[in-house]
Amino acid sequence: MSSENIYLNLLAQADKLFRHNRQGSYKTRERYYEAFKRFCYFLSEHYRLERLSNIAPKHIIAYVEYMQDKGLSASTVKTDLAAIRFWVDQIPNPRHKLPANDTLNLERRTFGQVDRTWSPPEFARMIGVCWKHEREDFLAAICIARYAGLRIHECFRIDTATAAKALRDSKITIKGKNGRVRTVPVQETVRVELEKMLAVTPRGHKLFVPDGVPTDVAIHRLQQFIADHRAEVQDANSDRPLTFHGLRHAAAAEWFKALKTNGFTDFQARKQVALLLGHGHDNVARIYLASLKEDGDGHV
Repeated sequence: MSSENIYLNLLAQADKLFRHNRQGSYKTRERYYEAFKRFCYFLSEHYRLERLSNIAPKHIIAYVEYMQDKGLSASTVKTDLAAIRFWVDQIPNPRHKLPANDTLNLERRTFGQVDRTWSPPEFARMIGVCWKHEREDFLAAICIARYAGLRIHECFRIDTATAAKALRDSKITIKGKNGRVRTVPVQETVRVELEKMLAVTPRGHKLFVPDGVPTDVAIHRLQQFIADHRAEVQDANSDRPLTFHGLRHAAAAEWFKALKTNGFTDFQARKQVALLLGHGHDNVARIYLASLKEDGDGHV
């Protein structure tokens, strides 16, 4: 079945829920329904999910990251999550319970672009926390995201073959969202962490997914670890949200500064950063460079 047919099938199931629901005002139901249809499209394109009753925590976690990656405001993300929960509650006999918002590392409601960039001290303190709790796998994933700009799902997709090839070629090739493939240079820190994980991972296995553990569960454990230790690593008086995704922002800011130092124009630097992040348009890079506007590092 094609993605389009899967989407139409999900839409038919959603339409049935909409027709039989009378909770709240019609305007609210209609707004929530539009948000739910966007979620259905995501499910059809990225997971080929055919039944709404099979919506699981991994789908919610992935969709939150997808919305954040698009640069949607915290308010929009939370509203869409409320819409999804509203309609999932109408599904007869759902197979899974959806994760609570406080486990999803959501940001505060803000207006405009959000600076999610980790400061160097915050990053260093989180590395120290990983060492303290003997989570070298978390440490490695955090370092790779920070210096290669990978999404959390991209990190957890790395297997031994991908890692070995990256070490041979000094660049890592990643298949990201919508099947877009990109290549990112392997910096020394990334090289060290890949070598470390290769040494303890059986051939053919994923570096960050233990045997017998579903990938979405392994991902959630790292996200929860960051959430649990956020308060002890965050800079004093900082209101920046510290999530795994913010490590991509830190990588983007560093790349942009380096490109500008090497003579690139703002547009050229943004374009190159967008490509390294796995996006096709330079304007997307502006979302990741919010911290530079505050610092005055050029016109981004």
